[in-house]
Amino acid sequence: MAKTMTKELLPIEQVSPADEAVILALNNEHAAELSWLEPERLSFLLGEAFYTRRIGSLEAFIMCFDQDAGYDSPNFLWFRERYPRFVYVDRVVVAAAARGRGHARRLYEDLFEQALRAGHTIVTCEVNADPPNPASDAFHAALGFAEVGDAVIHGGKKSVRYWAKPIAD
Repeated sequence: MAKTMTKELLPIEQVSPADEAVILALNNEHAAELSWLEPERLSFLLGEAFYTRRIGSLEAFIMCFDQDAGYDSPNFLWFRERYPRFVYVDRVVVAAAARGRGHARRLYEDLFEQALRAGHTIVTCEVNADPPNPASDAFHAALGFAEVGDAVIHGGKKSVRYWAKPIAD
């Protein structure tokens, strides 16, 4: 009889102020896909966020906003102009050493549950089209997101595709 090994899942926990330095470093390692953050900007965003969670000692994190956030991202504002109520995934990052463990999927699944509890029916995000991010495209499509628009932002330096996923009980 073969012995089966089960991996213990690290808990998904609320981000705390003590996590900010590690979040900042992890975010800025992926500034090309996300955007560079200064410490003050990160603190502000965390204060405006609808949902922020981490896995383990920051193997991964996610930061999301709802329509009421005081956030000036052109991507967030694109959704605000089109949807009266929504949750926008601003950034999700998995540390290089923790990839392939299902962290991003678990964070999204937890987000969907929390968004439903708060009365939301749609979760949105954007994915870079130029520079392309085919892994993120495939990931979001597998989760049930569909493309709902596109834009050229940051003075023509970046193009993005906008995605949305209806959520329901």
